[in-house]
Amino acid sequence: MRPPYCFLFTLLTACWVNVHAQPTAPTEALAKSSALDSSLLYQLLLGELNAQAQEPAAAFSLLLDAARKTGDETLFRRSVQIALKARSGESALQAAKAWQEAAPSSQEANRYVLQILLSLNRPADTLEPLKRMLALTPLPQRTEAIWAIPSLYERASDKQLVVATVQKALTPTLGEPRLGATAWATLGRLWLMAGNREAALRAAEKGQTFAPHQEHPAWLALSLMRADVAKAEALVKNHLANSPSTEFRMAYVQTLLQAKRSPEALTVLQNISQQQPAYAPASLLQGAVYLDMRQWDTAERHFLHYLTLMQAEKAAQGATPAPRGPSQAYLSLAQIALQRKDLPKAQDWLQRVDHPDDLLAAQLRRAGLMAQQGQLEPALSLIHSLPARSASELQLKRSTEVQILRDHKQFARARSLLETALAHDPQDADVVYDLAMLAEKMDDLTEMERLLRQLMVVKPDDPQAYNALGYSLADRGQRLPEARQLIEKALTLTPNDPFIVDSLAWVTFRMGQNDEALRLLRSAFKQRPDAEIAAHLGEVLWVTGQTDEAKKVWREGLELNPDNGTLKATLQRLRIEL
Repeated sequence: MRPPYCFLFTLLTACWVNVHAQPTAPTEALAKSSALDSSLLYQLLLGELNAQAQEPAAAFSLLLDAARKTGDETLFRRSVQIALKARSGESALQAAKAWQEAAPSSQEANRYVLQILLSLNRPADTLEPLKRMLALTPLPQRTEAIWAIPSLYERASDKQLVVATVQKALTPTLGEPRLGATAWATLGRLWLMAGNREAALRAAEKGQTFAPHQEHPAWLALSLMRADVAKAEALVKNHLANSPSTEFRMAYVQTLLQAKRSPEALTVLQNISQQQPAYAPASLLQGAVYLDMRQWDTAERHFLHYLTLMQAEKAAQGATPAPRGPSQAYLSLAQIALQRKDLPKAQDWLQRVDHPDDLLAAQLRRAGLMAQQGQLEPALSLIHSLPARSASELQLKRSTEVQILRDHKQFARARSLLETALAHDPQDADVVYDLAMLAEKMDDLTEMERLLRQLMVVKPDDPQAYNALGYSLADRGQRLPEARQLIEKALTLTPNDPFIVDSLAWVTFRMGQNDEALRLLRSAFKQRPDAEIAAHLGEVLWVTGQTDEAKKVWREGLELNPDNGTLKATLQRLRIEL
């Protein structure tokens, strides 16, 4: 409640003591200004009283008036902050513009004007503040200021208007030797945000032509490459030939991995390691790629080399916050040890995990080890006892428990767990998919199909449900034309995915097209050596009379995963002894 003004003089005296004792913005202004008369002092204190009494309109009016009278930037800043706290964008803009008029060279005042206009979703009005921002930014920092422009406009609703506005602001820089490449690349990023990939590509081409060694057009090209713009990779490779930064090359590696082009990614990583032998992240990522390819020995070698490099780096730098990389390496080495059935070694690696973000994963792996050693109930108790800091960690706990129950053929308990989760969140697509796969394990194919078709409606752009249902039908030799149609739909959503290609090969084989099936399976196995793909490739080779090659492929599959159910069932069904 606002205090009555009859007590104002007493309160002003007390407030002066409080304000003078605290480092508030108006106090700093008072300390800096020797020209304050008693009436202005009264005005400032009254403004602060109104602010403290939750009367923002009065406080804003008093303090903005005082700011205009004194020209003090601290008072302008305080006026803007009061208006923003009261969620009065127009008042904040009024104060920021007044500040800008009083201090034309103030970068902070101009930044407030620009940001408030953007928060009011008025991108067209940002032209002059944007031009002023660039003019006020020192030339050595102007390149990065231009490159940061798209982040300012991320929330603007009319992206086409954003491009037009920023293009007007950047027009004078498009031909400048030091700034032109970045200006073109920035416009390209804005075109990409607006959904115009062709315009973005043209901007990347112009930027790279303008300055071939400048990295910003290449970063834009990399974004376009991730968006499947065909011509973008040529620009990326042009830049790779011009001694790019390690950061850029690592980003290119990530892009290749997202596109499932692991061999090319490995080539880039190997080049980085050769040129920078002490660069540890390249070794860690190589280990992860080889692990994904199930090349255990090679993956292990890279992880151990990474840990050696990190130990040397730690010794050179002294006590620094522990990075996450070593814990990820320990988890991966534990996975390799598990693959080799070396449970004590896996346990040893898990005990070394110390990064907070990986502790839950390590404990869940421990639970998996306990279950493998016959301690099913203690393993489940351990999972239940682990705290979950987020919804994703809760999901990780649940999926681990479901997997352990499935491995121990406790299908009814796993289904009950998933049904409980689905009751809490009926829209959880991951739970629906897990329930469908569990229904297949329980030979409840009607329920499996119902759940997968439900997923196709909820997530029509997700290939999992199409592929799972198509493969299940193909594996049973049922409704093969429909199965093929489902798998082809999945492949259009995720082109070149080796597991979906494997599904397509399997339905092709079931339809009697052995040569085409063999071609597809060879391609899938080359791209992704996997025990299940090996099972299928070996069977098609066997049926077509290429028995020696079939046995060779099956042996490779067993080396990759001797416990794979599909491979073991295939060998048993065909009565193959290797």
